[in-house]
Amino acid sequence: MQIGSAIAIYFVLWWIVLFAVLPFGVRSQTEAGEGVPGSELGAPVAPQMIRKLIWTTIVSAIIFAISVWCYEMGYFNVDRLNKAFGIPL
Repeated sequence: MQIGSAIAIYFVLWWIVLFAVLPFGVRSQTEAGEGVPGSELGAPVAPQMIRKLIWTTIVSAIIFAISVWCYEMGYFNVDRLNKAFGIPL
């Protein structure tokens, strides 16, 4: 795998994991019983973005490492994927 491809795949994977991690641990103003006048009651009280960015990076790195290992071992290749999805070459 070339470095440009690896960076692009990791970038896309990182964003997918970020959107999966964002809802964890979020409490809205309504759930917390704290409402700031003029704000949406569904807005989070403490989004903890730094913590989520760190977890996103860790989880993405693990998934990426497993994926690269599977690719290098030959589990992910064009022939296997074509057979799995029934796509003729």
